Amino acid sequence: MNAGKIVFSQIMDFLPLHQFRKCVRRYRGDYRVRSFSCLDQYLCMAFAQLTGRESLRDIEVCLRAFRSKLYHMGIRGKVSRSTLADANETRDWRIYADFAQVLIGMARPLYANDSFGVELDHTVYALDSSTIDLCLSLFPWAKFQKRKGAVKLHTLLDLRGPIPSLIWITDGKVGDVPILDLLVPEPGAFYIMDRGYIDFARLYTLAQCQAFFVVRARGNMQFKRRYSHPVDRSTGLRCDQTIVLTGPYTARYYPDVLRRVHFVDSERKQSIVALTNNFLLPPLVIAELYKSRWKIELFFKWIKQHLRLKAFYGTSENAVRTQIWIAISVYVLVAIIKKELQLEQSLYTILQALNLTCFEKDPLYQVLTQGTGETVACDHPNQMLLFDF
Repeated sequence: MNAGKIVFSQIMDFLPLHQFRKCVRRYRGDYRVRSFSCLDQYLCMAFAQLTGRESLRDIEVCLRAFRSKLYHMGIRGKVSRSTLADANETRDWRIYADFAQVLIGMARPLYANDSFGVELDHTVYALDSSTIDLCLSLFPWAKFQKRKGAVKLHTLLDLRGPIPSLIWITDGKVGDVPILDLLVPEPGAFYIMDRGYIDFARLYTLAQCQAFFVVRARGNMQFKRRYSHPVDRSTGLRCDQTIVLTGPYTARYYPDVLRRVHFVDSERKQSIVALTNNFLLPPLVIAELYKSRWKIELFFKWIKQHLRLKAFYGTSENAVRTQIWIAISVYVLVAIIKKELQLEQSLYTILQALNLTCFEKDPLYQVLTQGTGETVACDHPNQMLLFDF
C-alpha cells in the first residue's frame, strides 16, 4: 500500500505557509476563531477551485465523504456549509489578496526568461479589464446598470508566463481609464493597452516616468504629421509616422511628439493604428507588441472557463472578493508547479489531472506526467467486468 501523501497535500506543499500566516496576522483573521481557521477556509476553497465544486453544499458533501483524509489534507476544523459560509462572509478578503500577491512574486521569476513571441529584453505588460456579470437582486452592492450587476477584474498581465502582476477588483461602473492612476510606472517597461485607456494626460505621465506605452488610437483623433518613415508594405505595415496632437485639449495634455504605426493584422483581418512613445524599435516590433495584447484576453477566457469565477458561493462583497482572490492564487499555484516540476503540459492539462486525482496517493510528478498507471485485470480484454466474484 502506498503510504505517501495524497496529491492535494503534495500540491499544498508548494505554498509558503509562513507567508500565509503573516497575512492572517496582518488582518487578525484568526482572532477569536476556535475551530475553523483561515488556513482551513483557504484549503477548502482551493479544493473547490481545483475540483470544480459548484456550491458550498457540494464542497461539504465531497469533503465529508473523505472525512478520514481531511487531516492529511491539512484541514483541522470541521467542514460544514454554514461554517464555510460564515468564514467567507466575515474573514477579511485582503488576507487572500495579499497571499495571492506573494504567490505572484514567487511565480514571476520562474517565467522571467520565457518568450511571449517578441524578442525583447524589456518587461512587457498588457492592461485590460473583464466583466463578471452578477444578479443585481442577489448582489445589490455590485452596481453596473439599472437592472444588472457586475464586478470588473482590472488586470496588469506580465506577458512572460503569462502571470498577473496586479489585479484590482471593482464594481462594474468603474471605467478603465482611472486604473492608470493606480499604476506605479516601471521605467523601461512597455504597457500594451486597447483604446479604452486613451487619456493623453495619463499617458503623458507614463512617458514622463520613462515607461513606454503602445495603445490603439481612436478613429477621430486629431493630429498633424511631421515625418513619414519608409515601411515594407509586404509585412502588413502601412505607415510609420511621427505626429503631434492638434486637438484643443489633447495638444495640451500631451505636448510631446508621438509615433503612429498603421498595420494590418492578417490573422484577424483588422486594420489597426497604434500610438507609442518609443521611437527606437522597428515598426514591425511595435505591431507585434500590440498583437501580443491578445494574451490577456486568453487569460480572462482561461480563468473564467476553468476556475469558479462565474458562480459564487456567497453574495456579499467580501465573499465574492475572497473567492476571486483564491481562484487567482490557485491559477498562480498551478503555474508555479508547472515550472518547479519542469512540466511540458499546459496549465489546462495539469488542472484537469489534479481535478481527478486529489485524493490519490501517487507521486505528484507521476500523476501529472504518466498518470497513476493502475490497470484492471480481466480475463477478456474486450469485455468489461460487471461483477467481481
